[in-house]
Amino acid sequence: MDDRVRFSLDEVRELVASVLTRHGLAPAHVEACADVMTAGERDGGGSHGIFRLLMCMNSIRAGKVTLDAEPVVHDVAPGVVRVDAGGAFAPLAFRRGLPLLAKKAKAVGVAAMAVNDCCHFAALFPEVEAIAREGLVGFAFTPSHAWVAPAGGSRPLLGTNPIAFGWPRPGGDPFVFDFATSASARGEIELHRREARPTPPGWGVDPSGEPTTDADAIMAGAMLPFGGHKGSALSLMVELIAGPLIGDLTSVDSIAFDDGARGAPRGGELLLAIDPSRILGAAAGDHLARAEAIFDGVVSQGARLPSLRRYEARRRSLSEGALIPRKLVEEVRALLD
Repeated sequence: MDDRVRFSLDEVRELVASVLTRHGLAPAHVEACADVMTAGERDGGGSHGIFRLLMCMNSIRAGKVTLDAEPVVHDVAPGVVRVDAGGAFAPLAFRRGLPLLAKKAKAVGVAAMAVNDCCHFAALFPEVEAIAREGLVGFAFTPSHAWVAPAGGSRPLLGTNPIAFGWPRPGGDPFVFDFATSASARGEIELHRREARPTPPGWGVDPSGEPTTDADAIMAGAMLPFGGHKGSALSLMVELIAGPLIGDLTSVDSIAFDDGARGAPRGGELLLAIDPSRILGAAAGDHLARAEAIFDGVVSQGARLPSLRRYEARRRSLSEGALIPRKLVEEVRALLD
């Protein structure tokens, strides 16, 4: 039996907003956070949907997040934006900084935005998709909590440290990918744990450093990077460019700040935006068309083009709604008491 409940996307947004409002989050933050969690359910990413509300509530209850901070956008240089999130959740800070990031990228060709002092609980794909819908190529990077051992190690040091990329497609939805540099997202392991299902091999090790498919043992031990030393190196890159480079926390710092609250990671995020028309001038359209030939080459041989399944899920959920595990719905509704 499929023990899931069907919600319209408006009902998802309303449920998330009701919980966050009930626990004191300021209205502008409620709107931004609810939009991001709804996007997760809309696009078939259950581990980044209302499930993330549980993590956000841990941050709120432990006093690890500022409920009413007003993001401050700093125009630092012709190609640089800084947004001080003030210890709040990240979505509103990104929303406030995006217009200036896009403006700068279109003016000088390449622009960077550092979002500092935020709690980042969500997927990165909504952010790079928003950049790509401005006609720009986008990148996003953020550390998390130290849950992941480096390749060859057995102790948590790195975060899940996602990397996201967005490419504008004239007349169509952007090409977007967003993946953790760990073998899986932390939320996926948590979902396996909650459902008492073994994880695939290679996702993590137990506290003694031995490979395991037991989600509880991985939670107590360490997750692993994907692709061995390659994923480990990419994860280290994210630690550096979205930590020390922008003057913010590493994953080790973040989990120390959390101090057992099991809340959202605290730290920063680096976003990059590139304007193809500033690099290519009048030839931009021709070269973007060449990119379409590459995408066609993927699809024509039956290979998977990242983002297509997400958009298919989006079209389906916009008409049919989203299916959410009943147990999770009950947990979330209990937060309204």
